[in-house]
Amino acid sequence: MDIGLVLQCTPPASRVIELARLAETYGFSHVWTFDSHLLWQEPYVIYSQILAATRKVMVGPMVTNPSTRDWTVTASTFATLNEMFGNRTLCGIGRGDSAVRTQGGKPATLATLRQAVEVIRELGNGRSARIDDTVVRLPWAADSRLEVWVAGYGPRALDLTGAVADGFILQLADPDITAWTIARVRAAAERAGRDPAAVRICVAAPAYVTDGTDAALAHARRQCRWFGGMVGNHVAEIVARYGTTGDIPAALTDYVEGRRGYDYNQHGRADNVHAEFVPDAIVDRFCLLGTPDDQLSRLRGLAELGVDQFAVYLQHDAKTATLQAYGESVLPRLAPLVTATQPTEGSN
Repeated sequence: MDIGLVLQCTPPASRVIELARLAETYGFSHVWTFDSHLLWQEPYVIYSQILAATRKVMVGPMVTNPSTRDWTVTASTFATLNEMFGNRTLCGIGRGDSAVRTQGGKPATLATLRQAVEVIRELGNGRSARIDDTVVRLPWAADSRLEVWVAGYGPRALDLTGAVADGFILQLADPDITAWTIARVRAAAERAGRDPAAVRICVAAPAYVTDGTDAALAHARRQCRWFGGMVGNHVAEIVARYGTTGDIPAALTDYVEGRRGYDYNQHGRADNVHAEFVPDAIVDRFCLLGTPDDQLSRLRGLAELGVDQFAVYLQHDAKTATLQAYGESVLPRLAPLVTATQPTEGSN
């Protein structure tokens, strides 16, 4: 399993770049960022500096959207970064949340999202794309390679993901919800004539490493409760569209009953007062809290469900400590054991 990192582009940008560089040093494979240009700094400018300061990590948004950026500009930006730094970018995209809602807008339709995925991927891979009645191409981008991963929660979004996306991003780590979403994405891929195993799966959620005491767990819950509030924005929309019946897991829908609005000025902040409705049980299921052993147990469980990457949201008061704990006590134990010498037949 790959381990990635999700950062906010909170000033100073130099701190974001330093955390990305440190993550690569500790063995993280991906560096993602929020893409919400009013709330935080412009991510694509920062990507250029992250790529310049690192050698191997893949970089991209978790997630962009089809509404606030022209699709051809998005594709051209990725292709330019690929030309400058090698093919080390990937595009995470969804219907849109904070980036559009802070401007009074609404998330894009799934039809628009599908079109955006196809245009960005074709142009980002040096191929032609159709926009209405016009066929366009980036003539200088023949060597660019770009995967487009789709984030979503609802049944129709999961079906779209399986049909067209290179990867699926689930922004929570609840085992039951993870199993349900992966099954739905893979079934949709099979219906579309694709290899279901070819769709990469990324689960993203806060991780907070503790010493195992009750006091440390209580603190970790306070630092990560904001995440349940953020997820609740999407879940509330799902409940409004589909209700609470059908095959949508109750674990995904029940907890938003106590939700009473949301202030995007506190989006992604540990002190978000609009996350008070999120119970401890949801924080524990949606996030990874506990000792390195606890983290490893959850990660191995996710891997058994088919997760290819776990991406650590790092929006809390232990950023550097979490990177260090993962780099020294988690990632080395996730890797398969490879020895310098192999036993020979007949040896003791």
